Amino acid sequence: MAVFVLTDGLKKLIGTAEPPLLYKIEEGAIQRFARAVGDTNPTHNDVEFAAQSEFGRLKAPPSFIGWPVTSGFDMFQFVEKLIAAGAPRGNLDGSVEYEFKAPIGAGDMLVAVIKIANIEGKETRMGPTMVTTVETTYTNQRGQVALIARNQFLSF
Repeated sequence: MAVFVLTDGLKKLIGTAEPPLLYKIEEGAIQRFARAVGDTNPTHNDVEFAAQSEFGRLKAPPSFIGWPVTSGFDMFQFVEKLIAAGAPRGNLDGSVEYEFKAPIGAGDMLVAVIKIANIEGKETRMGPTMVTTVETTYTNQRGQVALIARNQFLSF
């Protein structure tokens, strides 16, 4: 039976971070995203209603973090870096989990730091599988962590 081998190259990647990215949260983008996913909550759609709410402005729906205004992160290069360090070539998106820490809304600027939190091997129906956990921490312009996203990628 084959087993997954965590190479020294892969071990060295655990804890490493990509250059930070800057995200801007805009009113129109919040409204378009909410409409696209069928979200009718007026705090995500109605500027006047949102202005009178406790939040005081449009609030971003869950999982919406705006658009990057800086470039730098390239998923294809990221995967190639893992492969060069010994990861198998087949890849699937395994899961995403969000930990909401502070509200995100119109006018916010978020700095995203993407890091490899963990790499481990598991036996799956596909055989030996590498599970990479990537953690992205989004910090707002007030220095508060607003969101932590954890993605798991399966390589086989």
